[in-house]
Amino acid sequence: MVDLTKVDAIIERHQGKESYLIGILQDIQAEFRYLPREALERVSERMGVPLSRLYSLATFFRAFSLTPRGKHLIVVCTGTACHVRGAPVILDALKGALGIEPGETTPDLKYTLETVNCLGSCALAPLVVIDGHYHGKARGKDVLKLLEEVDEAQGA
Repeated sequence: MVDLTKVDAIIERHQGKESYLIGILQDIQAEFRYLPREALERVSERMGVPLSRLYSLATFFRAFSLTPRGKHLIVVCTGTACHVRGAPVILDALKGALGIEPGETTPDLKYTLETVNCLGSCALAPLVVIDGHYHGKARGKDVLKLLEEVDEAQGA
């Protein structure tokens, strides 16, 4: 169940202006870690924007997700430099440790694993980003250690 009062507050923070629609969607995603249908329906209803337009925006921009995402986002760069320096090994290690494929979220909603074609930091290849923190020249065992650190920090 989505707390629609939070959605209302986000709309109000943006003065309900249609020109701030992407910002509103970004804030909703930051609050819920995805764009719940109920939230999109509320935005449509309160702002008079067709629901189809909201879905069009949500599916056009890769930053948006219509399915629940994990509390921790792990992104593995698979661009050329990262690929030749070991990204496939890192990705395999993460898939094995988490039991998910890229684009999926663990059943406990703790981790989401994604890949990108390039993060623009080829000198740091291979590159993994966990919760916005860049980890360059990574190796499979290094990334698994980072996951352990995330778990320890949360008392898991």
